[in-house]
Amino acid sequence: MTLSFTRISLIRQFHKSFLLIIAGVFSAGVAVAVVSPEDRARIGLEGTELTPSGAIRAGNAEGTIPEWKNEPIVPPSDFVTGEFHTDPFRDDAVQFKITAQNFQEYADKLSVGQRTMFETYPDFYMNIYPTRRSYVFKPYIYEAALKNLDRSELIYAKDMNMGVVAFKGARKAWAFPIPRNGDEAWMNQASRPVNTWMDSVETTIAVTSGGDYTINKLSVQQHWMWSDPEITDEDFNPAQRGMLYNQVLVAPAKVAGQVVLAQDPVVFSEIFRRAWAYSPGQRRVKRAPQIVYDNPLTASDGLATTDQGWGFNGPNDRFSYKLLGRKEVYVPYNPYKIFATEATPDKVINDKGRINQAYSRYELHRVWIVEATLKEGTSHDYGKRVYYLDEDTWWIMLVDGYDRRNKIWRHWEDHHVFYYDTGFMNRAAEIQYDFNANRMLYLAFDKSRGPDFAWRAPDKYFTPAAVRRRGIR
Repeated sequence: MTLSFTRISLIRQFHKSFLLIIAGVFSAGVAVAVVSPEDRARIGLEGTELTPSGAIRAGNAEGTIPEWKNEPIVPPSDFVTGEFHTDPFRDDAVQFKITAQNFQEYADKLSVGQRTMFETYPDFYMNIYPTRRSYVFKPYIYEAALKNLDRSELIYAKDMNMGVVAFKGARKAWAFPIPRNGDEAWMNQASRPVNTWMDSVETTIAVTSGGDYTINKLSVQQHWMWSDPEITDEDFNPAQRGMLYNQVLVAPAKVAGQVVLAQDPVVFSEIFRRAWAYSPGQRRVKRAPQIVYDNPLTASDGLATTDQGWGFNGPNDRFSYKLLGRKEVYVPYNPYKIFATEATPDKVINDKGRINQAYSRYELHRVWIVEATLKEGTSHDYGKRVYYLDEDTWWIMLVDGYDRRNKIWRHWEDHHVFYYDTGFMNRAAEIQYDFNANRMLYLAFDKSRGPDFAWRAPDKYFTPAAVRRRGIR
């Protein structure tokens, strides 16, 4: 069979166009997410193998992890709006205790950092409570996640630093509910639902090896736009908008008035973090490009890096991400005791400079494990970090931090509370243990007042000009 000249020209033209399209896709660093019909049939809000977050709906074979049900927490009768959330599970009894004497029996369900805690501190223990898959978001979050199956694309922004992992197309919820690799899993962490508005008083407490500490108090205002139901999908570009954050040190008096202002996108494929710092001594607002990566976290005495807040924040270009799979692990969950008004630092921090574990609650949950390895040609205090992410929310629960010799160095715990009145979650406390320094960093809410979720401010509140006008000290 022979082809006419016209048909040959059309074929050549098609072939050329096809190559141009492919070249365009790869030069932009876009990997289109393809969800197979088989996977699509597995995921849904009700009656499917997977929930909209990609979690396994069923419990485990032993019955120690229950089935996920689309049933939000019912607020306790003693909860008062505007105050700290009271414990809806206060009647739960401790099932058993893991100690330095028996932790080897549970080693397969502990992270390396947790095992190191038992090996380092003979009095360390973990109270294990019944597992409650209680973090249930509002319907629009799950609707968005299911829509993301068809509209999410993975992006590698090669022109920014060492190569940012990002996404496009997704809105309001997890970009890749069925992740195929570490990059997609890591984007689920970046696109997790976050409480939208909050005005709070928070503390940063760097504890010495002898158990002494100074309480640093911070006034914090933030607007997380990503899952805000008031912002339409059409009005939101996650590569341009994301988080507005204002932080003022209010105590101790000698450092009071220092301000950190940050504007972050959800993903860093188009713009970088924009940050400013205000010094009351100089009375000037200056650009602060250093407030990123492994710059020391505010008031942490060098015990944590800036990108460790909420488990991780900021651009992700200095690490490569590998998905190690899903596993059952004992993680902090439903920690309403440590969030409670009475859980003040003098009670929560014991005389050895660690957490009084009577305030901690651990449950057995399935978690996704993502290993982040420092890329050659760049730098960071950590050579590797291993993240444990809750399968129902994609929030970070544990982080094992390794130094650049690949030795376990630090262990991070995120104690997240579900705000049953707003339908979102946020950190109640964050704890990091430094094995080399024998020290602990404790981040929590000040108990003088509960976080205010009704607070609102225009975008211009989160600008350098507004900081100047407020004239802090």
